[in-house]
Amino acid sequence: MNRMHPLTLSFHDSATERAFARHRLPRLRLQGRAAIIVGIVVYVSYAALEHLFILPEQIGQVWMIRVLALLVPVGVLAFTYSPWFEKTNQLPLSLVGFTAALGLIGMLWHLPVASSNYYYPGLMLATFYTYNLIGARFIQALVVNVLVLLLYNILFGYLRQFPEAMLLSQNFFIVSANLIGGAAGYLAEYQGRRLFLRELQLEDERQLHLDRSLHDRLTGLPNRELLDDRINQALALARRDSALHAGFFVDLDGFKDVNDQLGHDRGDIALREVARRLALSMRETDTVSRLGGDEFFLLVHDIGSCDSAAHLAEKLISLIEQPVPGLPDDQALSASIGICLFPCDGGPATPEAIIRCADLAMYQAKAEGKRRFCFAGD
Repeated sequence: MNRMHPLTLSFHDSATERAFARHRLPRLRLQGRAAIIVGIVVYVSYAALEHLFILPEQIGQVWMIRVLALLVPVGVLAFTYSPWFEKTNQLPLSLVGFTAALGLIGMLWHLPVASSNYYYPGLMLATFYTYNLIGARFIQALVVNVLVLLLYNILFGYLRQFPEAMLLSQNFFIVSANLIGGAAGYLAEYQGRRLFLRELQLEDERQLHLDRSLHDRLTGLPNRELLDDRINQALALARRDSALHAGFFVDLDGFKDVNDQLGHDRGDIALREVARRLALSMRETDTVSRLGGDEFFLLVHDIGSCDSAAHLAEKLISLIEQPVPGLPDDQALSASIGICLFPCDGGPATPEAIIRCADLAMYQAKAEGKRRFCFAGD
């Protein structure tokens, strides 16, 4: 499980952090836009009762500060529709909350002390807004609200020197708002990140089960189901570019003696070694599959010609005949191989038909003395 920094909540693994940012981005866009619209409505609605707390000649100045403060959220709202929002979103969103608080502080700076009874509660609203609504991360919101608290005390405690009792009570409430809003923001982000990690874990488990269902447990090679899908892809590709592909049905000669005389454990060792050799001999675009028992199937893309297929079959037989570690010299393996080229006029056009044709060619190779290959239709 990825660990998180206890304060910033960032994942220690940078790749996981980037994945979380990508995962969160669509929701962050929508949340940021909705929060900005709500914030603008509340900020403008704040003027509804201003005439009860300030003089008429001060309303124009307050509105000028309000409009200037609203320029930032309007700009950030437009920014959420740009591609740059994907790379830079926390700073703009944090600035929305910071500007809302600065606007309120600017109004208080130009108004009488008595007006703080109406405008000061807005700072607590801005605190909750930054922590819990705009979409800023906890650590970003914490920095913004600490700066607001410091600025408020410098301006009104040191420069304007609000009455001590008023300043203390206001500090108590804004600190309380930070504690409550910050705790809620921290827990929400923490749970969101834990949920993301759990989703990653479940996806990994799902992918693991899917891989296991599509791969042979003993050798790790693709199984019949996955092979069928790969052959279908090859058929579709062949219809588009007319490339010639080949299916090699490989059956091990001498494997039954290994199982009967040395036991299944030695047999499993031999199968894993043959699977490893076959996989290493193929290109990344090709597929080596185990059908079951001592039968393997190789799907080779763009084989080119019959001669190329014959040369590859000879190479595979030679590769399999090399000594297998752990087996006695008198228990050497070999292979009989059936080859089906596709697509061809009147030839097999489904995975089942291609595998069956290669299988029949393999039995023909066995009937002719083993340790050889035959083409389907020969």
